[in-house]
Amino acid sequence: MSILNQNLLTLDFWQDKVTYGKKTVPIGTIGCAALNITDEQIAALTTLCQPLNEIILMLGTGNVDVSVFPTAEKALWKIVRFLQKTEPFSFLDLATDEKELHRLFDEEHIENIVSYIKALQEIGAAASFDEKYSHAVGVLKLIQRMSQLGNTLKIFKGGMIDFAHKLHDSKRTPDGYAAAFAKQFPKDETLSPENSMWMQLTNTTIQYVSSVMPEKGIPQLVKRMHYVSFVGMFRSDLFEGLCVGHAPRKCPICGKWFLTTDARQTKYCGGLAPGDKRGRTCRQIGNLKGREQRELADDHPIKAIYTRRMNTITQYLRRGTLDKQIADVMKRLAKDKLERAIFDYEYAKGRYETEMSQDALFIEATNKT
Repeated sequence: MSILNQNLLTLDFWQDKVTYGKKTVPIGTIGCAALNITDEQIAALTTLCQPLNEIILMLGTGNVDVSVFPTAEKALWKIVRFLQKTEPFSFLDLATDEKELHRLFDEEHIENIVSYIKALQEIGAAASFDEKYSHAVGVLKLIQRMSQLGNTLKIFKGGMIDFAHKLHDSKRTPDGYAAAFAKQFPKDETLSPENSMWMQLTNTTIQYVSSVMPEKGIPQLVKRMHYVSFVGMFRSDLFEGLCVGHAPRKCPICGKWFLTTDARQTKYCGGLAPGDKRGRTCRQIGNLKGREQRELADDHPIKAIYTRRMNTITQYLRRGTLDKQIADVMKRLAKDKLERAIFDYEYAKGRYETEMSQDALFIEATNKT
């Protein structure tokens, strides 16, 4: 079945491109897209993963509860539908219908899975190589990969969002990204397990294979990497992107992360601007607003509020009454709100000043850290 043949945790790297599923994109696109999966979506995925984790627990204990399978089937279908419409997972060929997924958990196949779990307890890993359990092995491998989605996305964003903001403000060259990386992560040449930022990369398997790249049409030698977790795959793609000068940047109009592939100060993404009745892109809106932003006087109320707040944060830092990490986040939030106020008249006249107060910024920054 096609759902069992998906390389969910495999990337092909070739020069400055990466292939995931059947789509080839600039390196860094996979990790950048994962940054845009919202906290609400991650929370929903974590809930959906619970019945899948119960099946994984059976593998370890051998205690089988067949009543879990119908719930797991429904959860897996909802997860697949989410993946089909969400980048970077939509790059995969997940054209699965509900009937196909149901066949994975029909009575015959559930019996096969139960028998396989019991065989694991009796003869160990050798059961995995028995052809009669091939369906069970495929289904459980799929469940194992899907069951980690919510938690792995939470871990990835928890470790990478702050770093992405630092990249956003860094010099947009490989040297600038390397400097930002050195400040963010401790040097750990031994890849020790105590360094959690590296743990998910240590079990990666690398192959060199001949593969036909879409833009070439002829076989090319590519580096194929297989991962044990999505968080490792996302981090790897993001870091590989930095090595060739690709980095995420946050669009001030829609608030989404997009990938820049050169040192130009590309400020806006090419996606549709939210709420624009004429269907223009953020880049089109941004270009129109650029002149207005440049001509905004320093004493304009919008900029004056921002300037006062930055001065206050700096004063608190000098007095030692504000933690530097919190202060850095407050400054970043203030800058984001200034940019939004420039482009969003309703926001500028409404919540902007309230959200830019010292107390409001402090609370928001504390929650984010």
